[in-house]
Amino acid sequence: MTHDYYLEVRGSELDSFGHVNNAVYISYLEECRWKFFDEMNWLGYLKKEGIFPVVVETNIRYIRELKMLDKVVIKTHWRTEGEYMITDHTIYIAGTSKKVAKAVGKMIFVSIDRVVHELPDFIKNTINSEENTA
Repeated sequence: MTHDYYLEVRGSELDSFGHVNNAVYISYLEECRWKFFDEMNWLGYLKKEGIFPVVVETNIRYIRELKMLDKVVIKTHWRTEGEYMITDHTIYIAGTSKKVAKAVGKMIFVSIDRVVHELPDFIKNTINSEENTA
């Protein structure tokens, strides 16, 4: 399953070299994930059940810099591996094929009591059914 998230670089995200600070990319990926969950209408269910997606791993490879007011798209391929949700993110300058960074994230679902839960079947099925039709 794929998802596109658009954003524009803000001045507050820049470091002393005038490009996006490396830590800001983590925030971009977080915004992207929450937007995806919202668009899929999964947030209400997760809140009702008291379970939350928790990122347990993120690996980023930086390719080129982003500067203030750059328009960006994060293209994410969502998949499952066992009880993990995996995000394969590629960040581009919007409207181009210029890659900025690639990142892979791994998530689990955890209760407020820190108990790990299986991926909800409807989430797993949605991601896997989209994968099989692509």
